Amino acid sequence: MAAILAPAKALAVNPLKVSQPVGAALAFLGLARAMPLEHGARGCAAFNKLFFMRHFREPIALQTTAMDQVTTILGADDNVVEALATLAARDRPEVVGLVATGLAETQGADIPRTLAAFRAAHPELAAMAVVPVSATDTQGCLESGFALAVEAILEHLGPRGPAARRRPGQVNLLASSMLSPGDIDALRLWLEAFGLDAVVLPDLGDSLDGHLIEAGYSPLTYGGTPRPAIAAMAASAATLVVGPSLDRAARRLAERTGLPTYHFPGLTGLDACDAFTHTLAKIAGRPVPPRLLRARDRLLDAMVDCQFQLGGTRVALAADPDLVGALAAFLGGMGLEVVAALASARGPALAAVPLPEVVVGDFEDVERLARERGAELIIANSHGAPVAARLGLPLLRTGFPITDIHGAPSLASVGYDGSRRLLFELANLMLGHYREIAPYRSRYRGDAPC
Repeated sequence: MAAILAPAKALAVNPLKVSQPVGAALAFLGLARAMPLEHGARGCAAFNKLFFMRHFREPIALQTTAMDQVTTILGADDNVVEALATLAARDRPEVVGLVATGLAETQGADIPRTLAAFRAAHPELAAMAVVPVSATDTQGCLESGFALAVEAILEHLGPRGPAARRRPGQVNLLASSMLSPGDIDALRLWLEAFGLDAVVLPDLGDSLDGHLIEAGYSPLTYGGTPRPAIAAMAASAATLVVGPSLDRAARRLAERTGLPTYHFPGLTGLDACDAFTHTLAKIAGRPVPPRLLRARDRLLDAMVDCQFQLGGTRVALAADPDLVGALAAFLGGMGLEVVAALASARGPALAAVPLPEVVVGDFEDVERLARERGAELIIANSHGAPVAARLGLPLLRTGFPITDIHGAPSLASVGYDGSRRLLFELANLMLGHYREIAPYRSRYRGDAPC
């Protein structure tokens, strides 16, 4: 069990974390025909939208209630009512995710009362679901905002009780914010190998995987979990939860539906993949398919191939809590030494991280600890690039945002094949780094300079 340390600094010098509203909006982007609506200032929503567009390189559905100085002081209830009515008339979303940001929380917005006023003023819009979530910027990080939104989605759109009939071939998959669209697609294929169909919540693999649509453009999300599928989750055979940040949402779903629930802190690395595979075999009542056994053999071979390149490598790891936990276990299993682990905020995953300590901090702490402890590799999002450059170390980009390379959201790091890809990327980074060192030449050779 790791000790969780928080530096006694008055401010974040070089922020590692991304705010809760970004995470909450990201969860709603995984729903079909949805529109996240941030109750806050226009500039905040524009900044968050820019983060999404630079990371995914896709059009992003995101709107704001555009609070200003006057409404911040006198009240912005009318902004919410007007924004919801405008969205309904112009875009006709099936789901609106109403995210209360730090400005609205500080102003003292009463979201339930405002929604009641909207319903009273516009009874004709009863079919449009509005899911409110409180995600202040002053607490948590992207991961916690994402988890709060998933809980709100299940609360407002999920099943109310057990289903009269179960579908043996259907499972629920609650996917943490640490999973990329590429990860979601890999998980879907993993489940299909056992004949299982998944209701993924949220389904970023269907909405933000970078596909074109026949219409050319839509103001709403390009795919995602349909609203009827969320309401029918009680009919599934079981619920699979990837990421400790969603454990609370899973417990609430289990209380309503009585479904068996299986929790996985991560799905990267041999042990994690084996645990997930055995669980799927148990649920489906089938043996492990040959192609998965072959993928496992390929991962084992990659572990043998990369052990001499990676064994003993000293790593500084910085990410949201779920990702810190999953990667720390994976790296330790491959013989790398995580000499500095930093999380953007406190989270349920940190207590179980297999390290002596985890620091809740920023990139200033990453740079200081990496230098003091002799790190040879940095693992962080794209904001860690300047730190890696100053230290002269390679950077493995992971988490959110990744803005300085193409295709990051489509890469899978889960499953046997995803773990194998990640191993090769780590090994190639270290190989390329050490190739830059000039070969040693003895001073006693006649052609060597003295």
